[in-house]
Amino acid sequence: MDIYFSPLACSLATRIALYEAGKEATYFEVDPKTKVVQSDGSDFRTINPLGLVPTLRTDDGQVLTENAAILQYVADCFPETRLGTPSGLERSRLHQWLCFIGTELHKGLFVPLLDKKAPPEAKAYTLEKGLSRLDYLENHLNGREFLLDHFTVADAYLVTVINWTMATPPIELAKWPAVKAYYERLRNRPSIAKAIAEEFEMYKAEIARHKAAA
Repeated sequence: MDIYFSPLACSLATRIALYEAGKEATYFEVDPKTKVVQSDGSDFRTINPLGLVPTLRTDDGQVLTENAAILQYVADCFPETRLGTPSGLERSRLHQWLCFIGTELHKGLFVPLLDKKAPPEAKAYTLEKGLSRLDYLENHLNGREFLLDHFTVADAYLVTVINWTMATPPIELAKWPAVKAYYERLRNRPSIAKAIAEEFEMYKAEIARHKAAA
């Protein structure tokens, strides 16, 4: 399978999941500003018209978009890894957490805070409204190792989003000790440590490229 990604974006979760599964994929870096595929200079929007990562292309050429859908597809491709859950209530719980991370944290909280064009008033409102989501997460993670009873693609997504607190100073993880402990513990997980380290180097190269082009 082919994975289109941008360094340290939400697509990092797919890399983590594949590393956790010990499975191979071909990765294509997409510049988040120009939407250019770095390996060949092509326009990523010919693959995904919205220009959004992650985007997955299966071995038979099918294109799949949206982070939660891609993560569930990866989990279903390799059921022996237990990155997903069986059908029934457990599967619904996995969906619940993927939806929560995607809507309440990713899009609802972090995207406005990371938006350089968002006015200060909008960011202040987002922060005031969004902190209750972190309170909810804190209560759930207190005394738990993972979101469910084992590591799943939801954890890969959550670690990816929490990692953005490095770029959002108003969110101090010390205020949510269970969330902070969860993040620090999972950051040391081999699949996660490897994925973040690799993409951090790509991110630094991306920033340097943008500065040179300015």
